[in-house]
Amino acid sequence: MPLLANYHTHTTFCDGTSTAEEQVQQAIRLGFRHLGFSGHMDPDIHMVIQDYYKEIRRLRDKYSGQIEILCGVELDNIYDPHCADEADYLIGSTHFLDVETEVPMSVDNSEEIMAELCRRFYGGDYYALAKDYYDLEARVYDRLHCTFVGHFDLVTRFNDSMHFLDEDDPRYRKPALEAMEYLVSEGVPFEINCGAVNRNRKKEFYPNTFLLKALRGFGGEILINSDAHHHSLLDGAFDKAVQKAIECGFTHTNILTKQGSGVLHWKQLPLDAI
Repeated sequence: MPLLANYHTHTTFCDGTSTAEEQVQQAIRLGFRHLGFSGHMDPDIHMVIQDYYKEIRRLRDKYSGQIEILCGVELDNIYDPHCADEADYLIGSTHFLDVETEVPMSVDNSEEIMAELCRRFYGGDYYALAKDYYDLEARVYDRLHCTFVGHFDLVTRFNDSMHFLDEDDPRYRKPALEAMEYLVSEGVPFEINCGAVNRNRKKEFYPNTFLLKALRGFGGEILINSDAHHHSLLDGAFDKAVQKAIECGFTHTNILTKQGSGVLHWKQLPLDAI
């Protein structure tokens, strides 16, 4: 049975290229049982959120009985946590460092912006930048009370091409592991984010293999998301992510649903059943 759920879904309300209804229609074609939208609210990309809520409610009513639709928000670590109080769930993501810039400069925007961030604020020391990133990432649940953690190691977005970090180096691994262990202690799940793989931007998922194995060792929980910005990638790389999760020692993934009780809750799905 394929994985029939996704909770990291972008649309034309933010930086996606498919409408919300196109995403729903694709989900139904794929046989999805659950679809969660996750429009961006961050210093660079943020929606007219009441219009977003209105459209997701319309789609929830229109397709009731065919698919469960949840209205989530991908909320950035340094953005106002109260901007999304009406959302069903929150993805806690760190795109920006807590530094003062004239215009927003995210770690996943471009190689040029990443290099400029490091030069201006860290004297060219990418290990210092990564430590700052993970120190901030460690506080994502405390700041946002998010439902799950999005693309944990996004700071490595351009490392395949720029080679600015040795991801095996203790200077990189230590702050990453400390942040991960702290977040696991707070009981917040982590997504295996397929976005960079299904768009051929990176060889590894977020988190990478080493960090996924560490997550398993810490007793952390996972869910699998495509981070789809176009409907054609709604289930992109799910099969590879399932195999990666099994390789890293996980026995189940998690589904977020209101079905049954009407209250948002997690439901385990054995990986050997997918």
